Amino acid sequence: MTCLSPTGMDPVTTGHLLGGKVVYRQFSTGNRTGLEPVLMAAFVPARPGQTVMEGGCGAGAGLLCLSNRVPRLTGIGLEHDGATAALAGHNFMLNHRHDLHVRHATLPALPDDPLLSGPGVRRIDHAFANPPWHGQESSASPHTQRDLARRLPTGALGGWVRALAAQLRHHGTLTMALPASLLAACCTAMESAQLGRIRVLPFWPRAGQAARIMLVQGRANSRAGSEMLPGLVLHEADGRFTPAARAILEQGMPLTA
Repeated sequence: MTCLSPTGMDPVTTGHLLGGKVVYRQFSTGNRTGLEPVLMAAFVPARPGQTVMEGGCGAGAGLLCLSNRVPRLTGIGLEHDGATAALAGHNFMLNHRHDLHVRHATLPALPDDPLLSGPGVRRIDHAFANPPWHGQESSASPHTQRDLARRLPTGALGGWVRALAAQLRHHGTLTMALPASLLAACCTAMESAQLGRIRVLPFWPRAGQAARIMLVQGRANSRAGSEMLPGLVLHEADGRFTPAARAILEQGMPLTA
């Protein structure tokens, strides 16, 4: 169903995430939400009552999916595009997630907000992000929102990692959803930001195919070594989601390893 957006600008479509558990509106043109925020939210090891932050939250899919699985979360989403930030706030209210908040901010800069760290204080238990995957050398999209979601300045991934990692409590985690081509850059940035126990979880489109999407998770101030986790096959040969993928994408089960 298409209707006018709550911001009075571009029209939005109304759909659902997690098999109908989450009502979700997004702009009918421009960047559209994929599987990455849902998969990423399933991997964040949050516990009830903790505080989480998402960099580049878009219309709020990741925070909505995580808060559906883990009760009593306080969450803050950072979003560069003002109209998209407003839509995320609308989605939070639509789903009665009154402890989820969105701030108009451009990483690596962070807003002045009491939910974030004060001098010498770190309040974030877990952070996560699905940053733009393409560099500025790639072709620009004529649609502003899509271009913001697709392209990141050269070297900016490290800035995202540093900014989000700096907010974490001791042994808090940072989870990133990335293409396989950015794995090395992400691991290097995490190590530079004093994140250890880097865990990599690959997703294979079909059995026997190379992984395209990966989740990379580091833990603040951990000295444990890196791990390559078993991963998940997303689709059967006929294109249907595998039972394991449906458990995550439709039933809201956690990704545990």
